[in-house]
Amino acid sequence: MRFPKTYTVEQIAEIIGCTFVGAPNFPVLGMNEIHVVQQGEIVFVDHPKYYDKALNSNATIILINKDVACPEGKALLISDDPFRDFNKLSVYFRPFQAAHQNIAETAQIGEGTIIQPNAFVGNHVKIGKNCIIHANVVINDHITIGDNVIIHAGTVLGADAFYFKKRAEYFDPLVSCGSVVIENDVTLGALCTIDRGVTGDTTIKKGTKIDNQVHIGHDTVIGEMCLIAAQCGIAGCVVIEDHVTLWGQAGTTSGITIGKGAVISAKAGVSKSLKGDAVYFGVPAEDAREYYKHVAKIKNLVK
Repeated sequence: MRFPKTYTVEQIAEIIGCTFVGAPNFPVLGMNEIHVVQQGEIVFVDHPKYYDKALNSNATIILINKDVACPEGKALLISDDPFRDFNKLSVYFRPFQAAHQNIAETAQIGEGTIIQPNAFVGNHVKIGKNCIIHANVVINDHITIGDNVIIHAGTVLGADAFYFKKRAEYFDPLVSCGSVVIENDVTLGALCTIDRGVTGDTTIKKGTKIDNQVHIGHDTVIGEMCLIAAQCGIAGCVVIEDHVTLWGQAGTTSGITIGKGAVISAKAGVSKSLKGDAVYFGVPAEDAREYYKHVAKIKNLVK
């Protein structure tokens, strides 16, 4: 997430009540998670296992819970609880705005778009031309939708990310301040849920068609011209490349990539990244031909 203007590291330290290392006027442009962070942005790290990764990432400001040497050209924010303070920044720069009507005054709706009764369109939403938004659809704040998009009844865009830190007595949510981007010519079936990014975007690219009751986790990117059948579950931070097909009730773990042109058969469980232009089946998913060979061998053992 980019801030509305450039801040200094000293100003950011004042907002969250921590100390800093670096020039007081060091520029801060935004904040992001480590897999999408860019120069000028803050990333947080609170576990020794990931210190080096964060310090050597694209981030130029690291919110960290340890006194370490500051890399050249970067700045540090020293906090006793980086997770808490990252949440403070999310709430400061993108606070929750209560709704007072079904279609917010700040929403931008393109020519020819139809919004059916009882749909909700939140603050700062952008919807393109010639879309159809069916009854009881929820489009939460800061969502962007392209042209010729169809969204069927009951679908929710922009639910919070399923991302928690386990404290001693409770699960502490990481505040979601990212967005959802739906590109042109996408169709979303009924009762789908598409979570917003934590600080970035969950993206569904041009021409993709999604069936009913599909869940898509935070920060996932789904490529162009994909087909996703009913009741699939796609975890956060997944990359699905162009022309991929997922058949009914297929599911994935987080942080993987499914290559261009892959076909994931019904009820398959994808536990690792898969190459494109192949058909996969089973739990864990593997090349369908190899899977069926294993099944045949097991049957022969039983005879």
